[in-house]
Amino acid sequence: MILNRPHAAARAARFFTEKFPGTAMYAVKANPSPDLIRILWAEGVTHYDVASIGEVRMVREVLPEAELCFMHPVKTKSAIREAYQQHGVRTFSLDTMEELAKVVEATDSAQDLRLLVRMRVSSEHSELSLASKFGVDLADAKPLLQATRQHCDALGICFHVGSQAMTPFAYVQALERVRAAIAEAAVTVDIIDVGGGFPSIYPDLDPPAMEDYFAQIHRHFEAMPISYSAELWAEPGRALCAEYSSLIVKVEKRRGDELYINDGAYGALFDAAHVAWRFPVVALEDDLTQPLAEFSFYGPTCDDADFMKGPFMLPEDIQAGDYIEIGMLGAYGAAMATRFNGFGATLGFIVEDEPMASLYRGDRPDPRESDNVVSLR
Repeated sequence: MILNRPHAAARAARFFTEKFPGTAMYAVKANPSPDLIRILWAEGVTHYDVASIGEVRMVREVLPEAELCFMHPVKTKSAIREAYQQHGVRTFSLDTMEELAKVVEATDSAQDLRLLVRMRVSSEHSELSLASKFGVDLADAKPLLQATRQHCDALGICFHVGSQAMTPFAYVQALERVRAAIAEAAVTVDIIDVGGGFPSIYPDLDPPAMEDYFAQIHRHFEAMPISYSAELWAEPGRALCAEYSSLIVKVEKRRGDELYINDGAYGALFDAAHVAWRFPVVALEDDLTQPLAEFSFYGPTCDDADFMKGPFMLPEDIQAGDYIEIGMLGAYGAAMATRFNGFGATLGFIVEDEPMASLYRGDRPDPRESDNVVSLR
């Protein structure tokens, strides 16, 4: 059972639209729910980072007036052509000469393109790396930036510091690399897109205040050698939707400190299994009174891989038949669920209570507020 909290998503969207010093563009892959996308739109999120032609079609159907940006660096020519000709997409990212040639050919050398060159930057300050698959190295950026400048109305540079960046210094470090690339290429840049990576709160992952991230990004953007009218973009995904949903699971069996539950690695708990993500948990039974203890989970399928190490802190006397709420699953939870082994059917309900944690409701002490970049490392 998925519990959705529209008020939490709306609050996160308002926070970004009011406080981020540029354009906040929702990364649809984090949670492609049409209901969620409508909530974000209603709170002023007008730009959407779409990574496939399927996402292009879906968001265009839900939001006919939204600005869609095709930010996957590797696309088929047919996907580019359909996005441009049928869905009004004018913004594309790329990281190679081959991809640039594809975009130019598929759009018939259109003159109204916004093309963003994706640079490779470090993920050392993030919990999940995105530094290996995409991005042109600084040493190779000059010819690609110069060539791309010749085929677009607006040239941009984008990057991704990795998922769940735990310090604003991740963006400072990346922006310094962007600065070096611009200076070396000597091109006019119209858009700086700092990508995603904005964090949420999980057990043992308590990030600085989001305002610290915004302040450092804005400070270094303002010092960039770019067009006087250049735009600052970001692609928050997790930060906009993590607080939107939680999951109710049932304990089907207990074996020592292992709990067999009815969701898992092939369902909404993909991250808990495959990247050992620790989500907050709470037992929903009133008669559980013993101290908390560490538990791991097995999901409902037949696979040993359907295992979530945790540890998840729950009452020592939890047993089969009890229910657990697993929080902060609005990002990448339901989006990754499958029907493997005949499991996966999930009911969704709207609730009005608060998520287990929030960066946006104003009651959280700031753990590391500082303007000193070095101290944020």
